[in-house]
Amino acid sequence: MYNYIDTAIMKKLFLAFVLALGFGAVASAGDTYAHDASVLPQSAQSTISANFKSKVSVVKIEKDFGRVSEYEVTLSDGCEISFDRHGNWKNVEVNAAKSVPAAIVPQGIKDYVSSKHAGQRIVGIEKERNGYDIELSNGVDIKFNKEAQFVRYDD
Repeated sequence: MYNYIDTAIMKKLFLAFVLALGFGAVASAGDTYAHDASVLPQSAQSTISANFKSKVSVVKIEKDFGRVSEYEVTLSDGCEISFDRHGNWKNVEVNAAKSVPAAIVPQGIKDYVSSKHAGQRIVGIEKERNGYDIELSNGVDIKFNKEAQFVRYDD
């Protein structure tokens, strides 16, 4: 009797393990790569063409459960841009010699940086749920709310 119970439990555990392993493999195996902007939503293509001079080098299409969750774009000059599945930019990082395009940065953030951190460039900007996180060329990180008003300096 114990052998039957042990065998039945072991079969169920093994089946659960195999299903979990298979589910995890399917969920993570969806990332694909491309080498041109044509795979991006139109709004992402427009953002790149209007604000960046460099060509798209690599596009990583991240998928969760078979559905696009994010596009990670690397340009030929090293700039990196993340877009959500609809093509709205989420994060922009440029190399230390460049600045995030001014058209992407909300006016309140540009005003704050020019008055409080004259001479510094914005080298990274990330849209967050509650606002923006920016990084300056000197390494300072600053948080702003959705209205682009200063909140605090970040560690």
